[in-house]
Amino acid sequence: MLESSVAARTGSKPSELGGSIIAGSGKPFDRKKRLFAMNRFFRYICIASACFVCLILFLILILMFRTGVLTFRDISFADFFFSTNWNPMEEQYGALIFIFGTFALTALTLLISVPLSIAIAVFLSVFVPGWLKNALRPILDLLVGIPSVVYGYLGLTVLIPMIRNVTGSGMGDGILAAALVLTIMVLPTISRISDDAISAVPRKYSDASYALGATRFHTVWKVLLPSARSGIMYAVILGMARAIGETMAVVMVIGNTAQLADSLLKPTSVLTSNIVMQISNVPFDSTWNYALYLMGFLLLVISILMIATVRWLQRKGVQG
Repeated sequence: MLESSVAARTGSKPSELGGSIIAGSGKPFDRKKRLFAMNRFFRYICIASACFVCLILFLILILMFRTGVLTFRDISFADFFFSTNWNPMEEQYGALIFIFGTFALTALTLLISVPLSIAIAVFLSVFVPGWLKNALRPILDLLVGIPSVVYGYLGLTVLIPMIRNVTGSGMGDGILAAALVLTIMVLPTISRISDDAISAVPRKYSDASYALGATRFHTVWKVLLPSARSGIMYAVILGMARAIGETMAVVMVIGNTAQLADSLLKPTSVLTSNIVMQISNVPFDSTWNYALYLMGFLLLVISILMIATVRWLQRKGVQG
């Protein structure tokens, strides 16, 4: 009543008067414009944050590349990538040992871990009852969060003595021990993502396969796994990215010796372990330091290529 009487005396509408009172000024309170401004401001913050992250990554790449490329002032491109002579005291910086060891370790890890991970994923998504599935999945999730130094210490104190007893080798350190430790580390990642990919396959596919007379094995092999192929590849690449960039666990079990591994039980070194073992003793302005930077740049490029492959597989899976 008071608002109507005031509006009658001033010639204003009650809604306009109420808006002026709420706003506390001569202009109506415009909630729509305020929300639009807040949304736009939040959008600009998100865009600026994404650009900042991209800028940081770009600057890291530039720093690693500009520092690492200084290696070629004193040694040639061929000597760095194709020589096995790594002796910084004699100005020899052949990184083929570490590059070969990195890819050999990753390949052996995937050779062991991928079949086991897919078998675990199929077991969880197809064969186990619901109550057991709900109990095993959180356990695998917890295994992902265990620090790598714990895996490395267990490999050093349990796995290496076991390899010595089984093989009769005097050392036990080498690519085999490192691959087994990395297999245990990447197994939960690959198996859980593969499990989600297999579980996401529509139920009608397996029902149609059973209706046609296929067995459970043929349904898994011919229907479920091909349908979840993109998700499984996504899991494998993520596991490979973790394996190729792992440092602490590998340092503790691989032997850290600059020699080409012609045996699974021969101590060797990889890019990550060589950087960690030598970075603290390197003069800053030296070819030795530049060579380690170049190794780090190679690892960064490999990781970016793997992430790009994962994104490509995701888009392909969505489009398919």
